[in-house]
Amino acid sequence: MMMQGTEEQRSIQAIARNYARQSLMPKAALRDQESIFPNEEIKELGSLGFLGVTVDEQYGGSQAGTIAYAMIMRELGYADLSVSITVSVINMVAETIQKVGSEQQKKTYLPTLCQGGYGPASFALSEPDVGSDINGVTTSATKTSKGYCLNGTKQWVTSGNHAGLFIVFAKTETTKTQHDLSAFLIEGRPEGLSVASVEDKMGLRGSNTVQLVFDNVIIPEQSLLGKEGDGFKVAMIALEGGRLSIASQALGVSYAAIDTACDYAKQRKQFQKLIASHQAVGNMLADAVTWAKASEMLVMRAASYKERGISCVKEISIAKLFATEKAQRICDIALQVHGGYGYTKEFPVERLYRDVRVMTIFEGSSEIQRKIISSHINKEAELSMR
Repeated sequence: MMMQGTEEQRSIQAIARNYARQSLMPKAALRDQESIFPNEEIKELGSLGFLGVTVDEQYGGSQAGTIAYAMIMRELGYADLSVSITVSVINMVAETIQKVGSEQQKKTYLPTLCQGGYGPASFALSEPDVGSDINGVTTSATKTSKGYCLNGTKQWVTSGNHAGLFIVFAKTETTKTQHDLSAFLIEGRPEGLSVASVEDKMGLRGSNTVQLVFDNVIIPEQSLLGKEGDGFKVAMIALEGGRLSIASQALGVSYAAIDTACDYAKQRKQFQKLIASHQAVGNMLADAVTWAKASEMLVMRAASYKERGISCVKEISIAKLFATEKAQRICDIALQVHGGYGYTKEFPVERLYRDVRVMTIFEGSSEIQRKIISSHINKEAELSMR
């Protein structure tokens, strides 16, 4: 039952699938080619309840749970990774506010966010010289009579050119330890906050990625998310959900690549027979389906753990590592099945191949996931020896 979900969860997945394939897929290529941001789609997804899937109903969310969320992100990832990434960050911000925000912050921000009233939301942690090393954050938040004054630069900010709400991480003390990192909620575009550059990316071209500059940005004291010094904890809470979402989307793009490869193989002839009947092609597709099914089991297992409140940092890292790396391999196979045509924009597999590449990098690279997994293995080994 865990793998298929409950009747309610399957119903939610069906709604997501219908919307994704009828509304998102037909315009996915256009969004990619012209770098069109999905503003209208965000509003539609908000009306469907897909922008606060794990948020309680009292705050405007759907309260559908982590398993349903994983299913939704799989379906959106199947149709258009650019849109699904945008939705993923909105949900990550919403879930983080619910978990660590004050009651006033939840009531103020969540209903609007879950309905798409802010448009997209952004998560600003990385910096130009700081990727995975959170302790290296240099953006500062200095206490003033008016609240906090933020100075610094943030890099790889998804939806940063369109977002109406941000979670921003900054140092609140001069010493360089993780305990001095704090998180802040910033609404709108306060004076001093600017977009320095918009990245011209290889893939996910319908998703906006920018560099943000904070130049003496004054925000009120109540913008603090959690307590001063809680930034590292807040980041880990957010990234746990974000990594599961990325794994779910990787599963979706894997099945999209498999479907397009199978469809092509059933139409394309070589040596007087369909290439689907050639053993070499069949073996490649068999590997792809096997990896996708294994990814599905890992993703749903991690989602089940998280929904039940079971500690699952290792399980989520395993799912993220395996699903994203295999999605990359699967898209490569799908392109190979298409032959030369797969290298052209005439077929969707070219876009899938470009879009999927970054999934082993963001929300914690594969190398970081291996570090997390190995750390948990070592801890478990130590405990078993006691």
